[in-house]
Amino acid sequence: MTTTTTNPTVTLARGDGIGPEISDAVVRILDAAGAKLHYEEIDIGERQYLSGHTSGIAPDAWDVIRRNPAFLKGPITTPLGGGYKSLNVTIRKSLNLFANVRRSRSYAPFVSNAAPGMDVVVVRENEEDLYAGIEHQQTQEVAQVLKLVSRPGSERIVRYAFEYARAHGRKHVTCMTKSNIMKHTDGLFAEVFREIAEEYPDIGQAHQVIDIGAARVATRPQDFDVIVTLNLYGDILSDIASEVSGSVGIAGSINVGEKVSMFEAVHGSAPDIAGQGVANPSGLLLAAVDMLLHLDQSDVATRVKNAWLSTLEDGVHTSDLVGESTNLVVGTQPFADAVIERMGNAPKTLPDEQLRPHRFSVQRSTTPRRRKALVGVDVFVDWDEHERAPHVLADHLAAAGEGWRLKMITNRGVQVWPNFMPETFCTDHWRCRFMANDEHAAPRDVVELLSRLGAGGLDVIKTENLYNFDDERGFSLGQGE
Repeated sequence: MTTTTTNPTVTLARGDGIGPEISDAVVRILDAAGAKLHYEEIDIGERQYLSGHTSGIAPDAWDVIRRNPAFLKGPITTPLGGGYKSLNVTIRKSLNLFANVRRSRSYAPFVSNAAPGMDVVVVRENEEDLYAGIEHQQTQEVAQVLKLVSRPGSERIVRYAFEYARAHGRKHVTCMTKSNIMKHTDGLFAEVFREIAEEYPDIGQAHQVIDIGAARVATRPQDFDVIVTLNLYGDILSDIASEVSGSVGIAGSINVGEKVSMFEAVHGSAPDIAGQGVANPSGLLLAAVDMLLHLDQSDVATRVKNAWLSTLEDGVHTSDLVGESTNLVVGTQPFADAVIERMGNAPKTLPDEQLRPHRFSVQRSTTPRRRKALVGVDVFVDWDEHERAPHVLADHLAAAGEGWRLKMITNRGVQVWPNFMPETFCTDHWRCRFMANDEHAAPRDVVELLSRLGAGGLDVIKTENLYNFDDERGFSLGQGE
């Protein structure tokens, strides 16, 4: 997705920690390359958090971001404690920046790495999964987080990955999930991948379980081309790939939206080295190169990228990239000066990049509606009595379960009633599965059940209704069920 505008205005946030240093360096390089840009600056991050904006951004800054087609963002710091939420996640979700694209490639021998042939793009779903950030402390011993995966969100990111591969001349897309364990969330994502892959017979496709897939990215990254995955896995995989390529300091990140796209470095604000003038601006610079392509300034993007490659070839490195090819170790601003000095040069060993924008769009899909039937309810209770004996809890539940059949009790997902192994460790957090005696139940039946459980002295902390969709079970079995 690209935006064509004459001298567009770009939102700029210099960020926290090393953010202002690397942002200054990048803006100087872009100006020297002849980028046709205006900047509208906003202040977000740590200062906003500490001034009372718990989201890390003042309300008027949203208007600035939304009216400009691109947002160049330096790394920001989320203060520890105090209930602060990640501003990065807030921006991505609020502005529907649904696709996070992170490319990791080898610049060997000028940046040392263990995989000279690698060139991997991780396409990460950017709005859902565990990054929804919905967490609760439910009992003295147990906290929970909700993992949310939608069919429209999955379809959109998977289709984006295939369209990206086709537009960039890439040959293969690998999906990575844990669908063998999380069959209704990761399983949905994997199912959508299989469905959409059939529409792209010109592109190879495969599915890998995330644990072995991540190990292979670390040891054999040259075997991968484009990887599409869920939010958390994509965050981890892209950091692994960046480090394998030589350093997370040379990895840029694109957050793609319909109206606004955000460009940033993969790395964080590194407060431990802030103000020392040693930070590597390359990650944010390569993100800015992608921003120039997004704004249809491919000639400037090419000029910047080739000047940067020439700088690496000449052995001018920041301290994080020191290796056999290093001739001169420099700080942030001297590195920017070196790139500017080589503006107009082309690399001699590394490929001479002639960049061009790749235009494609992916729309959100509409999910067909299915027949939905309430067939049961999982009632979660906080119970720490009678030495946590599951059969005693079952007796309490059965007494209140008129119109329902108590099918099982689990603890940490493991069935502990009707079958209990004495070796199983139990916390104070219990899932009690009731199934309707009739074929279907009504919401009022659940309310009446909960009322009876409460009257019986049980502390109900959460419920999850159990549904069938077109007579297909829409909930997981308990381990051991």
